[in-house]
Amino acid sequence: MTKAVLLDLGNVVLGVDFRRVFKYWAQATNKPVQIFYDAWQLDDAYKDHEVANIDFATYTAALSEQFGVQMSLQDWQHGWNDIWTQPFHSVIELLPALASRYALYGFSNTNETHEKFWRETFHQHLSSFQKIYTSSNIGLRKPDAQAYDYVCKDMQLEPAKVLFLDDTLENISGALEVGLDAHHVASEAEISAILSRLLQ
Repeated sequence: MTKAVLLDLGNVVLGVDFRRVFKYWAQATNKPVQIFYDAWQLDDAYKDHEVANIDFATYTAALSEQFGVQMSLQDWQHGWNDIWTQPFHSVIELLPALASRYALYGFSNTNETHEKFWRETFHQHLSSFQKIYTSSNIGLRKPDAQAYDYVCKDMQLEPAKVLFLDDTLENISGALEVGLDAHHVASEAEISAILSRLLQ
């Protein structure tokens, strides 16, 4: 029986689009946008940044070398935060009702720069969450088993009683191994349908 709903944020509750990041950086550096597409990777520096092992300035130094470009820290940050688009409104509308019937939590692989931005920009949209766990705060990332173990222990719930939605298949695989009721989602309509069924 479901006791808690645990939602990823990016492309589950809030829209994200990395193309906007690359477009901004290309314009800021007067370089072809394809440079950023070709060189981008979720490397060790990216993962270290998401668990707060390195700060944003250190990460952008790695990006500068990776892309072969130079930018001010302000331009790096403006482009980095341009990833956020619009909230998934049909999902947001369901959150107050979900929070009245289930423990409602978020869990995002994110960094301190992004977290500061979305907590300020989308504060009202995220107000129904009892707590939002972030990789940069707990020092653990999805899909690692330790990350899900930490969250479930903090929620004081058995994994099987937690419904988890994420748009990344790798994260779902990790959650299933730990025992969460995890579902891969690919669209706002699919997410809304799953959450709506919980309210029936």
